[in-house]
Formats: sequence, C-alpha cells, structure tokens
Amino acid sequence: MNNEAAIPVCAVVAVTPAASQQARRIAGEIGCELLPAGGPLQAKLLLMVDTDDLCLQRRDGPGTSPVRVDFAAPTLLHRRRSGHNELLGRAVGVKSDRYPLVFDATAGLGRDAYVLADLGCTVWLVERSPVLALLLQRGLDNAAISQVTQVRNAASQMSVQRADSCQLSAPKGAVIYLDPMFTARRGRAAVKKDLDALQLLHEQCRDDGPELFDWALAQPASRIVVKRPLKGPALAELKPSHTLKGKAIRFDVYVRPEAPCITVD
Repeated sequence: MNNEAAIPVCAVVAVTPAASQQARRIAGEIGCELLPAGGPLQAKLLLMVDTDDLCLQRRDGPGTSPVRVDFAAPTLLHRRRSGHNELLGRAVGVKSDRYPLVFDATAGLGRDAYVLADLGCTVWLVERSPVLALLLQRGLDNAAISQVTQVRNAASQMSVQRADSCQLSAPKGAVIYLDPMFTARRGRAAVKKDLDALQLLHEQCRDDGPELFDWALAQPASRIVVKRPLKGPALAELKPSHTLKGKAIRFDVYVRPEAPCITVD
C-alpha cells in the first residue's frame, strides 16, 4: 500500500490552546480532520488556526513559508501602483467610465480578484475548495476592517461563494475570468509555493481547463478572459478576439458582442 496516498490532503491544527475551539469548528465546517496538539502532523497540507490568523503550511518542511490570503499585503499594494494600466484590467475591459461585473470562476487565493476590485469592478469570487473558500472569506473579512482605505474600498466590491462554477450560472453580461492552474515558471519560489498548495487542494481535478471553458461559452457573458502562460497553448481551439501579453503570462480575450456588458456605476 502507498502510505503517502493514504495521507489526507489537508488537516486542521490549533496553533495555541486558545484556538482549539475555533480549530474544531473549522475542521467540521470544511470536512477536514482535526489533528491533536503535539501529535504527528499527518497531512500534506496543514491549516494552521490561531485566534487571529489562518494559514496553510506544507507538512514536508518547517522552512516552507505559510500561504495566507492577505489583501493588505505589501506585494498586492505594490502591484497596484500601475493603476488603470494594469494588464488584467485592460483584459476585462476596464475603462475610465466602465467597470464590468466580473465572475471569477477560479478564485484561488483571490489576488487577481483584488486587483479588479481595486480598479472599480464588482467581483464575485467562486472557489470550490472549502479550504481556499474559507481563507478567501477570512481575508475578505480582515480587509473590510483594514486601516488602509484602499483595501476597505476594494473589499466592499468583492464577495466569496464556495461552489463549483460549472454548477452555477453567470449573470448575463458579466465578464467571466478563468485562471486554470498551470506549471509555475522556474526561478519564482513564491509563485511555486502558492501553486503547489492550490494543486494539492485541487489534485483530483487539475486538468479542468477545457471543461471550464465549455461552461463559460454556454453562459450569457459579454466576454471571457483566460489567463495562460506566455508561450502556452490556448485553452481551446477557438481563436481569441485578441490577446494581451505580459512578461510571463498572457490574457486570451473572447469578446461576445451579442451579450451587452454589465457595468458598475
């Protein structure tokens, strides 16, 4: 028997005795095993619960930095210095008088969603992993009471739903944003760390890009935006209306004029 295969993907651990009750509640809410304090940490990922913190930690190395959803993180604030010239904003169709409603069908850690909300879009974050959905909601709750006005304003534009997007209907005229997982490029340890955690949580459904795209095509969306590696293949044989390229990634944009875009005033 493969002992590694028998190890659960994720388990919950209380960091301090004061967090024990909260950890027990979270374990029941997301359907994960609660590991006893001081016991063997038998899981590929550990959801570390403290009274004021929630993060993911890889089991295979205490030197691995934790993964959090922190919309007030300096890296996100630094990213937004490009303002409305942000490539992602251009991809979804943000203009000075146009802020689309975005249905983020693969929310993940919510960083692209935050950028879009900060640009002025209303963003629905849909995430099927119970663990990630919990981290997203915790991050959003913290952002809503941030001391940084910019972070609070962006948080007011975001909402989280735990669900499989393929089982939902996107609003008519919304922009559907898809970010199917792909292999992290070499030389970016932080990117790889986050991607590894996401892939473990979605290990049963890593190759669902085509299914998501088929679902998106069946929705009354005004456009579909697909994030891809710069030199990677298109998600489908359908040629994009246009493509926006960055240094390492690109956005394939499928404009659908038959579905007028919903905008936010």
